[in-house]
Amino acid sequence: MKLLSFILLSTTVELPEWLDKTIAVLLPFKHYLIAVIIAIITFIAAQITRKAIKRQFEKSNHLGTKDPTNYIFLRNGISFVFSLIGIILIFYSIPALRSLGTTLFAGAGILAAIIGFASQAAFSNIIGGLFIVIFKPFRVGDILQVGTWEQGFVENITLRHTVIRSYKNERYIIPNSTINSEVLLNSSIEDEKTCVYLEMGISYDSDVDLAMKIMSEEAEKHPSILDNRTIEEKKNGNPVVRVRLINFGDSSVNLRAYLWAKDFVIGFVMKTDLHKSIKKRFDAEGIEIPFPYRTIVFKDEEKAKRFRSSDSKT
Repeated sequence: MKLLSFILLSTTVELPEWLDKTIAVLLPFKHYLIAVIIAIITFIAAQITRKAIKRQFEKSNHLGTKDPTNYIFLRNGISFVFSLIGIILIFYSIPALRSLGTTLFAGAGILAAIIGFASQAAFSNIIGGLFIVIFKPFRVGDILQVGTWEQGFVENITLRHTVIRSYKNERYIIPNSTINSEVLLNSSIEDEKTCVYLEMGISYDSDVDLAMKIMSEEAEKHPSILDNRTIEEKKNGNPVVRVRLINFGDSSVNLRAYLWAKDFVIGFVMKTDLHKSIKKRFDAEGIEIPFPYRTIVFKDEEKAKRFRSSDSKT
């Protein structure tokens, strides 16, 4: 063994001149080459892991009924972890950065305070994202309203934020810490069916009973209406759609129909359809949808005469 080692150590291998020059040029940059290699390996490892998780999710979700929230959060989390590992390895592979790190760690107390203050919001968002995944106040695909924000579909949940796509196809990027501190309106959790209010105003001279009958009939004819009556209500002959007189406005009697639909989106479309069909029936049956009237009283008779004469000329 000692003889073999001596032979190997004493043996010199002559490299081609071009290769020798290439090595001589690249040698001062070896640390940077190592950093590039680490970055490439980290990227490839992250992609392979993401694809493996995706295949596993698709395999277990062949029926399309599995909640994708955990998968999407895990996929985004893996990208973050691999990126963090890659940055740390690159940092320590370059001597200049390594010595900088040693200098920084010498003032660890001050550094910790600065980092803690700067990363407070970031960690708050990460903890918020974990709470969302664990307690599941909403899932990917749910119809959600955060506080006073516009309602929309949950499109993505990351470590930092949640993406909500509005009905206008706009994306709201909301930090997870903000979501956890707001009141959430989830139209999809537990039971997706929804009750839609359809309100119409009629004039005080119109037949209220006829208007309520028209609203009920038109709603019951719509293909998307959902019969949400209990067995007892069906036995008692209660209508599928209830219509109530809710209040008296300045120039209208306000009626409200209570419509049940399979989900929020179907309910919205049904409501817009019924606005059109009920308006046509009102026109055909002589039910007036009023506009505000203004009565002007002149205490001075001369001013009233001048106003009437000028109005007749126009």
